[in-house]
Amino acid sequence: MTGIEWGSLMFGVMLLLLALRVHIGIAMLLTGSVGYMFVAGIDPLMSYFKTGAYARFSVYDLSVVPLFLLMGQFATHGGLSKALFQAGNAMIGHWRGGMAMAGVTACAGFGAICGSSLATAATMGQVALPEMKAHNYSGRFATAAIAAGGTLGILIPPSVPLVIYAILTEQNIAKLFLAAFVPGILAALGYMVVIAIVARLSPADAPAGVKFTWLQRLQALIATWPVLLIFLVVIGGIYGGLFTPTEAASIGTLATAFVAWRSGGLRGRGFLECMYGTAAATGMIFLILLGADVMNVFLVLTQLNVELAKWVLGLKLSPVLVLFMIIFIYLVLGCIMDSLSMILLTIPIFYPIVMGLDLFGLAPEAKAIWFGIIVLMVVEIGLITPPVGMNVFIINSMDKTVPMKDTFLFVMPFLASDLIRIVALVFMPGITLFLLQLPGA
Repeated sequence: MTGIEWGSLMFGVMLLLLALRVHIGIAMLLTGSVGYMFVAGIDPLMSYFKTGAYARFSVYDLSVVPLFLLMGQFATHGGLSKALFQAGNAMIGHWRGGMAMAGVTACAGFGAICGSSLATAATMGQVALPEMKAHNYSGRFATAAIAAGGTLGILIPPSVPLVIYAILTEQNIAKLFLAAFVPGILAALGYMVVIAIVARLSPADAPAGVKFTWLQRLQALIATWPVLLIFLVVIGGIYGGLFTPTEAASIGTLATAFVAWRSGGLRGRGFLECMYGTAAATGMIFLILLGADVMNVFLVLTQLNVELAKWVLGLKLSPVLVLFMIIFIYLVLGCIMDSLSMILLTIPIFYPIVMGLDLFGLAPEAKAIWFGIIVLMVVEIGLITPPVGMNVFIINSMDKTVPMKDTFLFVMPFLASDLIRIVALVFMPGITLFLLQLPGA
C-alpha cells in the first residue's frame, strides 16, 4: 500500500472508532501509531514517542491552558457567575425575555475570565436556570438560551481553543485574542436578538421579570467589580505591553484566587475541587494534543495532507467556495466531536489549503488570523448541534424535566444567528481584522 492509501485507511478507522464512542485522544493515538508503524517501522515510532510527548508538552505557551482553566475554576467557586447574572437581571430582567438575555450577557462576562465553553455553560446553568424557572420561563427555552450563551465561553477572549490554534499555526496569541473581540460581541448581540424575537412570538416561554430600582441596579453592578478588574488586568496588561499572555494568565489566576478566597469559595474542599477540576480538564486536553500530534505526524509521513491540499487547489474552484466547503465539513464534524478535537484534527489539513488560496487579497498573517476566528466560530456551533451538542447535554442534565428534543428545537433559532454571523465574517473580513489595524495594535 502507498502512503496515501495508508493515510486514508487510518483516517477512516479513526472515524469508525469515534462512531463507536472511543475517546478522540485515544482514537487518534491508536490509529496514528499503527499507521506510523506500518509506514515507517516500529523503531522510528518508538524514537518519536521518546521525544515527541516532551517536545509538545514543554512548549511554554501551553502553560496558558491550565492557567486559564484554573482561573475559570476559581471564578466559579468565587461566586462571580452569580454576581454577573444578578447584575444583568437587575438591568434588563424586566424586559420580555430579559432574564434569558441576562443569562447570555453573564455568559459573555464569565467567558472573559474563563476560556472554556463547557465550564461557562455548566456554571451559568447552575445560577440562571433556577431563577428563570422560578419566573415562569419554559424549561425548553431556558435550557436552550443558556446552552447557546455558554458557547460565548470560547468566543470572548481568553479562549483555550484559540491558544491551541495559535500554537498549531505559529500565530500570535495576543493578536488572535484581539481579533476575537468584535465577533464575540456580535455573537452575544445576535443571541439577544433571537431571545427578543422568540419572546414576542411565544410570550409564554419568556415572560417579563421584576423591575429593579436604580439603587438595586447600581448595587448589582458594583458587585461585579472583580470581574471587570480581572478582565482589565489580564487583557489590558497584554495589549499595554506589560506582560505576555502567559504572564497575564498567571496574574489573572492569582487575582481570581484572591476573590474566591475572600468570598469563602476556597474553604473546606473548595481549593482541592479547583485543583482536581483543572487537572482533569488539562489531562483531557493534553491527551487529545498527544493523540493529534501522533496522527498529524503520521499524515505528514503519508503526504496525505499535502496531496489533499494540492488536489483541492488543482480543482481551480472559487476560493470562497472552498472555504464554505471547509465550513460545511466543520459543521458535520461538530455533530460527532468536541471543538478542541476538531481544531487539532483538521487544522494541519485545512490550514495549508486556506493559506494557498487568494481570499479577498488578505496578507498571510491577516488570513491566518481571520481563518482562525472563523474556525472558532464554526466549532462553537458544534457545542449546540444535535446529536452531540455538549452544551445542550450539560444544561439538559440540570433540568431533567425538559426532553432533549425540546431543548434542541429551541436551540435552532440560535444556530440560525450563528450561521448569519459566519456568513458576515466570511464576506467582510474587516469585522475580524479592523482592531488589528488600529494604531498601536
